[in-house]
Amino acid sequence: MSGPIADRADAPAVLELPSPHLGLTWRPLTMDDVPQLHRLIGALEVADGVPRRSSEAEVAMWLRMPGHALPTDSLAGVDHTGQLRAYGLVEVRPGDETCLRAFLDGGVHPEWRGGGFGRALVAWMEGRGRQMLAASGRTGPARLAAYVDESARARRQLYAAAGFSPIRWYTDMRRDLAQPLPEAPLPEGARVETWSAELDDLVRLAHNEAFRDHWGSQPHSAETWQTWWQGPHSVHEWSLVALDDAGTVVGYLMSERVGAELQGFDSGVTALLGVLRPWRQRGLASALLVEAMRRYREGGMPYATLDVDADNPSGALGFYQRLGYERTHGSVLYSVEI
Repeated sequence: MSGPIADRADAPAVLELPSPHLGLTWRPLTMDDVPQLHRLIGALEVADGVPRRSSEAEVAMWLRMPGHALPTDSLAGVDHTGQLRAYGLVEVRPGDETCLRAFLDGGVHPEWRGGGFGRALVAWMEGRGRQMLAASGRTGPARLAAYVDESARARRQLYAAAGFSPIRWYTDMRRDLAQPLPEAPLPEGARVETWSAELDDLVRLAHNEAFRDHWGSQPHSAETWQTWWQGPHSVHEWSLVALDDAGTVVGYLMSERVGAELQGFDSGVTALLGVLRPWRQRGLASALLVEAMRRYREGGMPYATLDVDADNPSGALGFYQRLGYERTHGSVLYSVEI
């Protein structure tokens, strides 16, 4: 798509709050809402059968993301006692280049579902997303996007009813680290170092290059990278950087730890894995992943976990299966293309 996004976004001139007759009072979220928002999201995850719970630190991180301003881009629905019963958040990531994306995230407490809150909330988030895209002054493609767990049927139905289409599926995978690890030597000319702050921005730039040909991927700005990949669950000693003889970053693996209190078991998480194009098909990805699994196991983790784009044409799903990973769950990306 070409031309100004503002010409296609159909942004509302005035964004109305959900009607107060529904029974909730609406205001922006604030950082003071983090404990209540964490409890609300936890109730949604239980009701929707989501196998992994969000931590309070993650919720705080989401509210601090650089792609939104809470006073204008968030919504909190509170009842007459002041309890948070619904929320909405819209984010436009500053590093997006070839497709500007507005991400929508929201939900209604299970006890308050069925009263029209969900429809009103999605309508508000969609309207705000269209406003933010239109105000960007950008040209080219744009997207309203919402990630929804595959088991969250009520939320999926809300987005479908609002005209969003499921366009991409993602698979969560787990490997039992009690099973033997395969041999995966480094290719000649590569060495691996543990992540360090000095290497971090080089890793970010390598990631932006490595994922340039991946569907839906957009570059990380320094600010979003710092927020996402040095978050509350990051484990630096399990994160790896592959360098060539000249000291150039040619691959990387960023790790996190998620505990049993959030998902029922402890695991080392491969949050990001990337290899630059000249080094693909040479065994580097396997070497990084096996070394990470070794470190997870030495750190006392019984499992390794990750998620993958199920439609990735590089065959990533099969690659992980060959290394012993098995599917456990999934999520869906719903979209309106603008």
